[in-house]
Amino acid sequence: MLSVHAITQSTEALVVASEGSGLEVNADITQYMVMSRDQNAGRSHSIKTDNISLERAEDFRYLGTILTHQISIQKEIKSRLKSWNACYHSVQNLLSSSLLSKIITYKTYRIIILPVVLHRCETWSLTLSEECRLKVSENRVLRRIFGLKWDEVTRGWRKLHNDGFNNLYCSPNVVRVIKSR
Repeated sequence: MLSVHAITQSTEALVVASEGSGLEVNADITQYMVMSRDQNAGRSHSIKTDNISLERAEDFRYLGTILTHQISIQKEIKSRLKSWNACYHSVQNLLSSSLLSKIITYKTYRIIILPVVLHRCETWSLTLSEECRLKVSENRVLRRIFGLKWDEVTRGWRKLHNDGFNNLYCSPNVVRVIKSR
């Protein structure tokens, strides 16, 4: 693990190299982050050099992925589920249209909505609670797509359950897709 002294030296080297290229480090928006599973790692909240002072960041978004100082994907999954929900609501009128068959609607879901949550999921190692959240979110969308089903035994309409989705389509659920990547 890097010491505060090593981070300070790297910061000074960054400032010197940027000045040599005619650039300037903007201390107002530049931050640093120590990534570690150790809760106490990088407790120092600012790094000071001769010219600038850098604040410590708890998390930030890099290339669309949220990086946290504790190397956790919980915030990332929560953010993806929010985006997934927003994407679903943006095409909800299309998915609930009676003019489209359920198969076309399902394919639209697989092509438009599902990639929002699956983008760059190859590095995720899911806990059981995260798997459950993903399955619940997927089942909620699939229930909206497939709607109610007529039950011959009770002679009434009923909601589809998890096994009912597997009977309607043969694609793996979102958790299986993430684990297979």
